[in-house]
Amino acid sequence: MRAMILAAGRGERLRPLTDRIPKPLAQVGGEPLIVHQLRWLSQAGFRDVIINLHHLGEQIEQMLSDVNGDGEGLGLRIHFSRETELLDTGGGIVKALPLLGDGFFLLLNGDIFTTFPLSNLPSELPDGVDLHLLLTPTPGFRDRGDFEFNDGRVLGRGDSHVYCGICIIRASLFAGRVVKPFSLRDDLFEALRENRLSAQVWDGYWTDIGTLEQLEAVNAHLAS
Repeated sequence: MRAMILAAGRGERLRPLTDRIPKPLAQVGGEPLIVHQLRWLSQAGFRDVIINLHHLGEQIEQMLSDVNGDGEGLGLRIHFSRETELLDTGGGIVKALPLLGDGFFLLLNGDIFTTFPLSNLPSELPDGVDLHLLLTPTPGFRDRGDFEFNDGRVLGRGDSHVYCGICIIRASLFAGRVVKPFSLRDDLFEALRENRLSAQVWDGYWTDIGTLEQLEAVNAHLAS
């Protein structure tokens, strides 16, 4: 199974930092965030990783070439999907489909940090399920959640849990789709309505890094 890191976004809420670097290069514990994520993937047994690029994407390419030999230092083969226009989460996946293969792939948002072991995710999904999400109880820095989850089931939209930005996706879900900007969020909620969505819950450390305050908080956590 291959993995994809969503790294193309502008990172508006992290400005002015993201005026000069892309969000995945934000320093977390003394290393760029994306290096942590690539290490998680390597430790979980992944070997091929696709990274989509747009905003200041050349900096990500250069850093990985200089520091890790395009992933060789982590035992990875890194492939880039370059976007001339920002395609959002869903459109970015559709453009990268030729690199992702025909089976299942892991999707990882490029702005999260967690201690969750990615090897704990399923390697495939049962018939009738197209997406499997990692959820966590809604943290204090979030005003709202995404889903209600109880007794092993996603019950609907709600505030008890948030989507961690980590999921397993059946690639055929996007077969035949046109490359254009659209959000994966629409597909998540459609799969929920059609009972094609499964999930598991992580109660350990997780944060997204959407603001400078959250970036400071994760660095403080790692330093403690």
